[in-house]
Amino acid sequence: MQVRKRLEEAIANDDHIRSMTDDLDTLFELAREGEKVLPDIERDLKTYGELLERLETAMLLSGENDGRSAIMTIHPGAGGTESQDWAEMLLRMYLRWAERAGFQVVVTDRLEGEGAGIKSVTFEINGDNAYGLLQSEIGVHRLVRISPFDSNARRHTSFASVFVYPQVDDEIKIEVKLDDLRIDTFRSSGAGGQHVNMTDSAVRMTHFPSGIVVQCQNERSQHKNRETAMKQLRARLYERELEKKREETRKTEDTKLEINFGSQIRNYVLAPYRLVKDLRSKLSLGDVDRVLEGDLEPLIHAYLVWRKTGKIAGDDKDELPE
Repeated sequence: MQVRKRLEEAIANDDHIRSMTDDLDTLFELAREGEKVLPDIERDLKTYGELLERLETAMLLSGENDGRSAIMTIHPGAGGTESQDWAEMLLRMYLRWAERAGFQVVVTDRLEGEGAGIKSVTFEINGDNAYGLLQSEIGVHRLVRISPFDSNARRHTSFASVFVYPQVDDEIKIEVKLDDLRIDTFRSSGAGGQHVNMTDSAVRMTHFPSGIVVQCQNERSQHKNRETAMKQLRARLYERELEKKREETRKTEDTKLEINFGSQIRNYVLAPYRLVKDLRSKLSLGDVDRVLEGDLEPLIHAYLVWRKTGKIAGDDKDELPE
């Protein structure tokens, strides 16, 4: 059914492009005859370009797991409230992006920060190509701003790391032996009513061979939390095996960024100027607010082009000196 759905979408897109091309041909013919159709041509060309860019982005997703749903985690770096607030800003950005793109989001674990922000969050983004698109976000994100928590209004730099795993479906066999697991239950610390807070419904799983620890406290039922935690564990084990294969076949290490604080992939500058710059594709955007509201498509597209072709984004008119 999934294959059929993708093929039906491909056929529908082909029909849509053909129809739009015919409509534009007709409008250009009317323009040659002296009709005042320039506003219609400009409108349709804009829509046509946006459609082609979306299709190009989809064509760039050629990885084995690019079509899968994703599990995303966000962790703040050192810096306490500053970094925790930045992690929550990133969470909001991705939730807005997912809403715009038509994905379904389920937050499975969230640990609130002290005073503001979050200490960590894990959430599922369900829909075709979610993992392929969100690979552009893996790494360290750096924010420069005038701190809202500093009474002296000084500029602060904050870091947060983002990682994305493909969700593993039942077709892929990842063996998890019960003897290799320790399963702990505890009372949820989040919202959800008296039942959640008064029973040991939250679940934490520790996988001894890999050292991976996952937990879920979102559901009222311990059984459901256990299922969700197991799904997260299988996804992370699968990603771990994929990373081993990538390490074996990778020809160069130049394009790989370590997931640690100090090797950021993207800068978000709110002061003294306003700029978002991706350090891999070199794409710069001056409308920081639009990006933080979830408009990630230009950044994702530029990253996918860079990953596929090595092509660097051209100079942007909105770019400001660093």
